[in-house]
Amino acid sequence: MAAAVAQTIESGGVLVVEAGTGVGKTFSYLVPALLSGERVLLSTATKALQDQLFGRDLPALVAALGVPVKAALLKGRGSYLCLHRMELAQQDVAHGQRTAARALAAVVSWAQHTRTGDLAELEGLDERSPVIPLVTSTRENCLGAVCPKFRACHVNLARREALAADIVVINHHLFFADLAVRESGMAELLPTARLVIFDEAHQFNEIGVQFLGLQLTTGQLLDLARDLLAAGLQLARGLADWSLLASGVERAARDLRLAVGRADPGAKLRWTGASPFGVNEATWQAALADVRQACAAAMAGLTAVSELAPDFVRLHERTAELAARADKFFGAAREGSVRWVDVGSQLRLVESPLDIAEAVQTRLLTQPGEPGTARTWIFTSATLGHDERLRWFTEPCGLTEARVERVASPFDFAQQAGIYVPPGMPRPNDPSHSDQVAILAGDSAERLGGRTLVLTTTLRALRVIGEALTARFREQGTVEVLVQGQLPKRKLMERFREGDRNGQPGCVLVASATFWEGFDAPGEVLQLVVIDKLPFPPPNDPLVEARAARLEAGGRSPFMEYFVPEAAVALKQGAGRLIRRETDRGVLVVCDPRLTGMSYGRRLIAALPTMRRLSTHGDYLAALDALTRSSTTGPSST
Repeated sequence: MAAAVAQTIESGGVLVVEAGTGVGKTFSYLVPALLSGERVLLSTATKALQDQLFGRDLPALVAALGVPVKAALLKGRGSYLCLHRMELAQQDVAHGQRTAARALAAVVSWAQHTRTGDLAELEGLDERSPVIPLVTSTRENCLGAVCPKFRACHVNLARREALAADIVVINHHLFFADLAVRESGMAELLPTARLVIFDEAHQFNEIGVQFLGLQLTTGQLLDLARDLLAAGLQLARGLADWSLLASGVERAARDLRLAVGRADPGAKLRWTGASPFGVNEATWQAALADVRQACAAAMAGLTAVSELAPDFVRLHERTAELAARADKFFGAAREGSVRWVDVGSQLRLVESPLDIAEAVQTRLLTQPGEPGTARTWIFTSATLGHDERLRWFTEPCGLTEARVERVASPFDFAQQAGIYVPPGMPRPNDPSHSDQVAILAGDSAERLGGRTLVLTTTLRALRVIGEALTARFREQGTVEVLVQGQLPKRKLMERFREGDRNGQPGCVLVASATFWEGFDAPGEVLQLVVIDKLPFPPPNDPLVEARAARLEAGGRSPFMEYFVPEAAVALKQGAGRLIRRETDRGVLVVCDPRLTGMSYGRRLIAALPTMRRLSTHGDYLAALDALTRSSTTGPSST
């Protein structure tokens, strides 16, 4: 892999590498990148992975190679403390909001000595804290160069460091935000580099689709109303009826939410006509018109005071942008896009391209590099597809002409892991399915003393299995049950990795969504992964429907060319939580009879590492008992 990366850096072009668990892909791209002497943009999927690359992997290699390289870490605005908004928040947070006031006090105290302003440094701050949006900025509400705190701005300082660095560690969200900003004609966020590397590239398409579409949310409108009222009362009290203007925007946002009626939270309403599916057209059009009208009234009030403070200029720009988005949602969706409404605590109006292929071809690969040199693009992940050309990744990303390499894992999966599909398990659509998964997971976790990760494909299954396991182990105290949503993700991962040390019981973690990937628990703390059912994309999701319809219109099979490859990649990601080191041992359980009973199951099994098959329940119990014996008699791998 390192040789392939080095060759591509020398010649320019695009390289896509699937590198199995244990290959050492991070060092495989970092070593040739560091030795190339090129400025490097290194993008990964999450802020946690950014911190790992910047704080651990890069310093170790820079020291080992002895190269004089300056590295910088750059995250999105929402990761950094905004000093100006913190001051506004201190005046805005009411004394009655005790929890928020305590969190804000901790932020204010930390702000006195932080150098970077990166909120990840602040221990004890829950990533779900309502204070975070009050003390961070967005592209919409940032005042830029006219901000009174501009010279001390943490975002600005981080960008200055990035512009002077040889290697800049970013994330995919920031990369696409920069691409969108460049398209709008504003100053770019990121320095130009000849060499760009995308780690965890399997998320590249879905993150890109989010940024290249159009969105309007009731949350954006409510944030605008709050900021409008706060700035008006603090900086121009009496010069306009700020309460009336803010309440107009707030009422329009709430009426837009009410227009969809009693749609279930989490629902995605198709939107192919003048209104979303099941929503009265006249009611919906009137609610959108009210949004425009409320924004127009707010802009009129802001125009009258625009010279008093830069806050009002930026608020006017934000209001105009939201009004323009409402206007676009009055018309038809752009060709090649799909439109829908997300229903949740807020309403989200979305228009999205089906993939990023065109954008990559026309806006990314055509970006100019240094004069006289060819740009290099490296894309890598442990999971990029299940065929030799990695079409699951390359087609939607517009990279079908790229050089493709697949590097197998060095682990001996046949010796290290077994796979078990429980015979007699009900089909996934059976009402008793989740209950049976909970019984199997509970019996197994009790036998192992915890050490179990249960991955679900739906939030309903997460709730049913989590509640059943919690009730089972509540009185026993032999196993601690952790359920996603009860604690911040970071806290759940930390507790699970502690295992049964310090006299604590071992853990079973029931999780969904983000825990299918990026969760690393090597050693004996995790020896059993239970997957409730095959992770096919939800067929009623508007984006999934539109992608399937496009394949069908082209004479291709949506099920075999979209649903099965998607499930194969997701299954491979979930299974990848089990074996993280050469010394790890474990069992993967897939509680879905379709894996062995349907013809496409062979394709899904072929996408997984070659684990030994456990055919009977007796084989399964023997494998668990072997894990228990090895953990008590063998050397610990934790």
